[in-house]
Amino acid sequence: MKKILITNASQIVTPIGLSGKPGMGMNDLTIIEDGCVLIQDGKIVKVCKSVDMDESLLLDAQVIDATGKIVLPGLIDAHTHLVFAGTREDEFSMRMAGESYISIMEKGGGIQRSIDATRLATEKQLFDLAKMRLKNMAKMGVTTVEAKSGYGGSLEDEIKQCKVARKLNDSGPISVVSTLMAAHTIVREYKSDPEKYVKLIIEEIIPRVAREKLAEFCDVFLEKSAFNYAQAERILTAAKAHGFELKIHADEISNGKGAHLAAKLNAISAEHLLFSDHQGLELMKEHHVTAVLLPLTAFSLREPYAKAREMINKGLVVALASDFNPGSCYTYSMPMLMAAACLSMHMSIEEVITALTLNAAAAINRAHKIGSIESGKDADIAIFDCPNYAHLVYHMGINQAHTVIKKGEIIVRNGEIV
Repeated sequence: MKKILITNASQIVTPIGLSGKPGMGMNDLTIIEDGCVLIQDGKIVKVCKSVDMDESLLLDAQVIDATGKIVLPGLIDAHTHLVFAGTREDEFSMRMAGESYISIMEKGGGIQRSIDATRLATEKQLFDLAKMRLKNMAKMGVTTVEAKSGYGGSLEDEIKQCKVARKLNDSGPISVVSTLMAAHTIVREYKSDPEKYVKLIIEEIIPRVAREKLAEFCDVFLEKSAFNYAQAERILTAAKAHGFELKIHADEISNGKGAHLAAKLNAISAEHLLFSDHQGLELMKEHHVTAVLLPLTAFSLREPYAKAREMINKGLVVALASDFNPGSCYTYSMPMLMAAACLSMHMSIEEVITALTLNAAAAINRAHKIGSIESGKDADIAIFDCPNYAHLVYHMGINQAHTVIKKGEIIVRNGEIV
């Protein structure tokens, strides 16, 4: 019976609940000063002021003194393209010189280049690359990551990416939630016959991944440069029939009515949403679709940011994520993400914390298990070396994560992987 006691925390800061917080409710954080958290066998047992902890519960507990530090739920990165090989820094330079992301894609660059590199990589090479990234994410307080495939473009290469994601989840240090995204782009060999690729996804890739239980979600890039509305609907409908929960890359570069489709199909989340219309957002709210916003991608592409304030004011459940990928957003920096959300999307610090914890958990269908510090939930916790939670953004761009706990196990101590 393993026990950990986190005690003397300057602040314990957490949203509370078993589902995503909508709208202005994102500002409702529970803050316990001089707080403590008792963990037993990987679960949170009690959260209270340090003076109120029953000493009889503390026998044989490993003590973590959090004096001068704050305690948050482990951060959740609910949208990444974690498993890939190769980089595209030359395309970044092209964009800085004024060329558009779409123009680069039309010339054979973009996602196709990452597909080519990922196809050439072995499963072990992909695993080793992603494992290194996960360790760096953990050092910033992240305890759960969603990982999309989509750099395969064939049955075997999509399977390879999904197998890597499963192995990463099994090996730690943090949880990896697998999403099948074979519908990322029309790959080179199907450019002249996109329908043939859609058929491959529906008739071969989706059934195989479902049969081998290699992914929990299915995602589609609904965009004029990728899959149209009708194709996206067919793919996602087929995925739902095979037991997948649904996600949509929606309205990133233009308004393709992705928010509308997410609502129509009762998707768990719609992601990006830079160009979604008012009606689409209202429909998402009605159908309880979590809005996953990716400000670092807008920053990297020098595009308008998603309308976070409008979505929050409408009462949507809003989450944040990095969108880490080799093309449009080659970063998984949580400090940078927090600053961008506050300063460029006008979110409050409280909203940002909720968006990266409980609401991010909702975006991967896990708000009942993680995303808050309360009795009964998994002990996924991040301790930051700052006196209060305002410093998470005030001391902008600086990684202040000190200790990270995953399911009751210390995985980061003094900022380093254990």
